[in-house]
Amino acid sequence: MHPEVLAVGCHPDDIEFLMAGTFFLLKKAGCSLHYINLANGNCGTSKLGRGTIRRIRRREAVRACEYIGAAFHGSFTSDLAVFYRQKLIRKLTAVVRETRPDIMLVLSPEDYMEDHMNTARISVTAAFCRGMKNYRTVPRREPYMKDVVLYHAMPYGLTDWMHRKIDPEFLVNIGSVIDSKEGMLACHSSQKVWLDESQGHDSYLTAMREMSRKTGALFGKEIYAEGWRRHLYLGFSEKDADPLGDMLEKYIVRPSE
Repeated sequence: MHPEVLAVGCHPDDIEFLMAGTFFLLKKAGCSLHYINLANGNCGTSKLGRGTIRRIRRREAVRACEYIGAAFHGSFTSDLAVFYRQKLIRKLTAVVRETRPDIMLVLSPEDYMEDHMNTARISVTAAFCRGMKNYRTVPRREPYMKDVVLYHAMPYGLTDWMHRKIDPEFLVNIGSVIDSKEGMLACHSSQKVWLDESQGHDSYLTAMREMSRKTGALFGKEIYAEGWRRHLYLGFSEKDADPLGDMLEKYIVRPSE
């Protein structure tokens, strides 16, 4: 059986910006991929109505999944409505039980935006509840017991919202798939104008490459990289379980190397 990987973002393009390089390498390693964003992206515009931009963002996310070959799972809520609450936890736990991932790629618990941080918390709890018989999901899905290892991506800008630097546990060298990562991100064409206007990005594709370069520089490497931190194993897996590290060993860079 192929290892299952579930990537959980908040808004359409979070996975592409922060995780897609590792996602592509796991695909090449034989994994089956699953993709979900909790929010539908309905605030990612300065011109369009909520319904229009929501439909556009969904189409872009579906196109990104087709580009990489991942199964698409639909969003649950609107932008700025991602709070740590039972409704969202029950829905995401249902997806975890459906997909039964060996690896979950999730957002950083520290970030510049609360939607992202709340998504990280919801993701962790959903994974924790995967085997709880008396925890009901929406829709109902049967619990199961299997190890799952969670890996937290780096935050946007590589710091928390108080400017404190976040250090990764290890890097994944994504140089061989950086063009594929850019192609997947480019599927979200509606966001170029929005990010240029709202956050001063010169180009969201250029910004992605620059952040990937800066991530490599955290360990003194001139490479494009994504940084990761492994979540504590308690309640999730055996203590030393590291399936991402095992499958992508030749791409892994650690601080001492």
